[in-house]
Amino acid sequence: MKTNRRSFFTSAVAAGTLPFLMMSESCKPKSDPPPNLNFDDILKKPLLHIDEITQPVIIQSMELLQNGDEFLVRVRSTDGAEGITATNSHWMADLYPIFKNRVAAFLVGKDARKIETLMEDLLQPDITYKLQGLALWLCVAAAEMSLLEMLGRITDKSIGELFGAAPRDSINVYRASGRRGNTPEEEVEYLQELLEETGGTAIKFRVGGQLSNNRDSLPGRSEALIPLVRKVFGDDITIYADSNSSYDVAHAIRIGKMMEEHQFAFFEEPCRFDDIWQTKQVADALNIPIAGGEQEFSMIRFRWAIENGGLDVVQPDLHYFGGFIRATHVALMADAAGLPCTPHMSSWGLGMGYMEALHFMSFIPNPALHMEFKGYGSLPFQCDTSSLKCENGKIVVPKGPGFGIDIDPDFVERSVVV
Repeated sequence: MKTNRRSFFTSAVAAGTLPFLMMSESCKPKSDPPPNLNFDDILKKPLLHIDEITQPVIIQSMELLQNGDEFLVRVRSTDGAEGITATNSHWMADLYPIFKNRVAAFLVGKDARKIETLMEDLLQPDITYKLQGLALWLCVAAAEMSLLEMLGRITDKSIGELFGAAPRDSINVYRASGRRGNTPEEEVEYLQELLEETGGTAIKFRVGGQLSNNRDSLPGRSEALIPLVRKVFGDDITIYADSNSSYDVAHAIRIGKMMEEHQFAFFEEPCRFDDIWQTKQVADALNIPIAGGEQEFSMIRFRWAIENGGLDVVQPDLHYFGGFIRATHVALMADAAGLPCTPHMSSWGLGMGYMEALHFMSFIPNPALHMEFKGYGSLPFQCDTSSLKCENGKIVVPKGPGFGIDIDPDFVERSVVV
């Protein structure tokens, strides 16, 4: 029997009471998606507020720069405006021909004010037709972010202000462990270190073996770790868990019921990331919120999952999904369905993925209680409005035009054009 699970979850997020509710009550049963969701209008809705730019901003050049393992995108307009941003450098090392030959080459000579339609116009014969998936959309995101930076500099608006919002000042984060194969006791010790490092009240760890057809990274590790984490950290800590596509439906339900018993806040990617139908079966069978979407690149599949109750927490990746504009449309669809949204953070260790995710969380109408935080990037930058360090479980969102940071000019100068 389903009750109004979604309205409970949404109101708890809005009120900031989710940790207390999740810890003090069992997870509420879920409801069917709201009827008559008008996603067509949402997907057609213009998002950017740049009406003050009355003259065309013609893209003169869009260059990919490399400095060691880091890749940057530098866009320049014919009238001298500029935007420099980081990319997902881990994947750009392999994907740069698509970026240069398909994405950047198409955008040069176009009016940057039309960015919202330009990103979709890429999907045409002889440009990117049949080039689908993360490989394409990561390159689109790299270009889009540089254009948003340039438009922010021109208008003196932050990313959130470009999207018409009064951005939130700071964002709650949870520290995510990326480890598998260690013992439950070793993982708990590591989680304690991460929690102490951030000063926060939420953590996430990994269960299963990652695309492993139900095999655990160590025999019995997940079954022992789930109760142990709750026992060690107590009821005041919000706990999330991620299987990274480890399970079929039956195993995911079994593991999910253990999480329900120990009052976990969500269960991420229980089944194969591309099997949204199996994920829906798990979501229907469990009361714990099911999170997912980090590897999704299809707007149609995101729409299906939101319309049909396949997800309870929506997690587009700003790089893998194609940038802020597409991810914001996903967030707005989720909001219409009464669901929270929080971005997956793919760009870590390199680049500034967590800074981009901060901006996204600062302006969407339905942010989840926490944003994933995997650690700091290695890119040298200057930011006068935020340390971009996690303090007391929060990170201050940079203010100022664009992304609110200046990448070290010496680092840019030493970079070479790919």
